[in-house]
Amino acid sequence: MIVLRTPGGLSLRLRPRALAVGATCALLTLAVGVLALGSGDYPMSATDVLRTLAGGGTPAEHFIVHELRLPRLVTAVAVGAALALAGAVFQSLVRNPLGSPDLLGFTQGAATGALVVIVLGGTSAMLAGAAVASGLATGALVYALAWRRGVHGYRLVLVGIGVAAILTGVNGWLLTRAPLMDAARAVLWLTGSLDGRGWAHAVPLLVALAVLGTAVLAAAGPALRLVEMGDDAASALGVPVQRLRLALLATAVLLVSLAAAAAGPVNFVALTAPHLARRLTRAPGPNLLPSAALGALLLVAADQVAQRGFPGHQLPVGVVTGVLGGGYLIWLLASERRAGRL
Repeated sequence: MIVLRTPGGLSLRLRPRALAVGATCALLTLAVGVLALGSGDYPMSATDVLRTLAGGGTPAEHFIVHELRLPRLVTAVAVGAALALAGAVFQSLVRNPLGSPDLLGFTQGAATGALVVIVLGGTSAMLAGAAVASGLATGALVYALAWRRGVHGYRLVLVGIGVAAILTGVNGWLLTRAPLMDAARAVLWLTGSLDGRGWAHAVPLLVALAVLGTAVLAAAGPALRLVEMGDDAASALGVPVQRLRLALLATAVLLVSLAAAAAGPVNFVALTAPHLARRLTRAPGPNLLPSAALGALLLVAADQVAQRGFPGHQLPVGVVTGVLGGGYLIWLLASERRAGRL
C-alpha cells in the first residue's frame, strides 16, 4: 500500500493494483481521445493531432481540434469522471450495489428543472442553473424523507426509488406541455448528448470536479471505508457518520447535477463504473480514483461508438450507455439473486 501525505496532515492510501488500474484507464482514455480528435469529416492522424495539441499544425487543424472536437472530448471526460465518482460515493454510503443516482431520483430531479426551463423557453445558461438547483433540491427532499433518527442505506434507496418514480411522471407531463420543437429538444437532452458541447459546458464541471473530487479523495476516502463496515462500527471508531453522510451526499448530488447540466442525464455510468472498478482492483472500499478514471473511459468510448459505430447515423451518447448499462444492470440483478442477496 502506498501512503501519500499532504502538508495539512491528510493522507491518501493507494493500493498498487488500484493505482495501476486507474493509470491504465487514464492512458486508454488518452488513446481513445486522440482517436476521437482525429476522426470525423476532416480526418487527422494521431501524429497530426498530437502536434496540433502541442501548438503546431495548420490553422485549419488548430480550429478543428481546439474549437470543435476538444471541448466535446473534455466534456465527456469530466462528465464520465463526475458520474462515476458520485456513483462510487452513493454505493459506499448506502452499502447497496444499486445505490446509483440514476435509480435514486437525483438524475430525474436535475432533469425536472431543465425541462421546466425548456418548456418556458429559457436559455442554455438558465437550463444548466435549473438542472443544478433542481438536483440539489431533490437531494434535500430525499434526505429529509429518509431521515428517522439518522439516514440509513436501505431507507435512502427505497425513498429515492419512490421519488424517482414520481419525478419520471412529472417529467413526462412536462414533455406533453411543451411545444413540438421544444419537446424534441427536451427529448434529445433527456437522452444524454454531447453534441455541440463547448468550453462553457466543460469548464464549470472541471472546476467542481477538481475541488470536490480532491476533497472526497483526500478527506473522505478513509472514512468511507469505515462506513462500509456499518454505522455502529464506524461510530465506534470515531467517524461522525451522519455528518459525513450528509456532506458526501450533498457533494455527490452536486456532481451529478453539474454533469447533467453539461451533457444531460447520461444513464448507467454512475452504476457500472464503480462495479467494474471494484472487480478490476479486487480491493475493498469505494475505489474512488479507479472509478473516476474508468467512468471517463467508458463515456469517451461510448461517445465514439455513438458517433462512428453506425455509418450514416449519429446516436446520442446516452443511447449507448443506456443499452450497455441496462444489460449490466440485468446481469447484476441476476448475480445478486443467485447469491441470495435479492
